[in-house]
Amino acid sequence: MKVFGAVLSALREAHGTTREELGRQVGYSKSTVAKIEYGERLASPAFIAKAEELLDARGALRAAAPHLKWTRLPSWFGEYARREQEAVSLWTYDTHVIKGLVQTEDYARAVLSAYVPTLDEEEIERRVQARMERQVLLTRKPSVSLAMVVEEWVLRRPVGGRTTLKAQLERLLKLSELRNVSVQLMPAHYETHAGFDGPFTLLETPDRQWVAYVERQAGGDVIDDRHTVSEFQTRYGMLRTQALTPKDSAQLIEEMIREL
Repeated sequence: MKVFGAVLSALREAHGTTREELGRQVGYSKSTVAKIEYGERLASPAFIAKAEELLDARGALRAAAPHLKWTRLPSWFGEYARREQEAVSLWTYDTHVIKGLVQTEDYARAVLSAYVPTLDEEEIERRVQARMERQVLLTRKPSVSLAMVVEEWVLRRPVGGRTTLKAQLERLLKLSELRNVSVQLMPAHYETHAGFDGPFTLLETPDRQWVAYVERQAGGDVIDDRHTVSEFQTRYGMLRTQALTPKDSAQLIEEMIREL
């Protein structure tokens, strides 16, 4: 990471750009840019692409990227992650935290920092990087079709603090504007709905087969039994019917942002 950081620092100084200026243009704080330059924090693919353009690096940053210590996903998550990257459609239902696939770096870092037993800083940064890398499928071509149903209280829990939560809500709102993304909230005041059995994900493969994924503590299960998957599909259809519409959900997210 220090090699990449040194290259970034040299390019930035040669361009006559301060850390604060670079950070503002790429959506990072001055201190975060400094940590990347010192080799204390991994740079995301999005950061590298933006900095490459802003600093007129002519490929130098991309050439230095292999010196980054890229993260590896937990072994139990690998099979799902592979299928996720190949997916045509993703349907998700979340009840505890906002899904890693749409998390901001700060939100992801706060979630991972809460793990027990605790993770060391290097492991946290590796896992944050992994989540950021997964997010390329939202804007790739052809893009994946993502439908999300999220419990309202998940978006109200101030994970990482109010500033971190606000940035996360703003990201979720922006993603909801994409043509391939649908976000629906399940109101907290509902007495009952179809999701009491917990969170799950449905995934459509390129050959139009559906599989389900259920995550648990220290593991997760990919389910391809057709009968079981069909039950999950029925449940998800009911959840989407019971949740707020995408338009009403966006309005509620906007209200939450204003409250922060």
